[in-house]
Amino acid sequence: MSGTNKCFVNTMNTKTGIYVRVSTNNGSQTTDSQLAEVKKYCDMRGWTETEVFEDHVSGGKASRPALDRMIRQMRAGALARCVCWKLDRLGRSLTHLALVIDEMTRLQVPLICSSQGIDTCSESPTGKLQLGVLMAVAEFERSIIKDRVLSGLAAARNRGVRLGRPSTLNKRRDEVLELKAEGKGVREIARELKMPVASVFKLLKEAA
Repeated sequence: MSGTNKCFVNTMNTKTGIYVRVSTNNGSQTTDSQLAEVKKYCDMRGWTETEVFEDHVSGGKASRPALDRMIRQMRAGALARCVCWKLDRLGRSLTHLALVIDEMTRLQVPLICSSQGIDTCSESPTGKLQLGVLMAVAEFERSIIKDRVLSGLAAARNRGVRLGRPSTLNKRRDEVLELKAEGKGVREIARELKMPVASVFKLLKEAA
């Protein structure tokens, strides 16, 4: 392999995934300019075996069919690297971008952004620095979101809001109480309703 190929981690595959995205699906925007630049970059690096993954959705949309397909191929070991035009083409948010980059790092699939000089190749000191900065910023974003969620949950508890899914056990409450009113014991109720004894006991305790 030549010097430009030191970044290859997946030695069994040299296919490059090219990801492009535009924000609309009405024909007013195309990926042509992105694709032309990225392909030119790949040619310069000697990455001739490529597969294009193209999405026509806004940046905030959760559904990214082409991106999801590319990630599945990464997990299957079918891609050696991913090249895109800019970081904002890849992630729908900073947190989502962090998750994508984190998975690519674990899968040892480098991310290259042709117009921003970003290359997370593990053998590149600059790439390591770039990756570290990206992940640090993304982790900060995740911590802020986590803090907001925890604060919201605490406030809800203080207001007396019961959190979590409604218990399916409550659907049997009336049946249990009716049999209890007839003078039946916990085990007898559990046997008749085909319920765990502990569940019957819990319902009776809550109703007491």
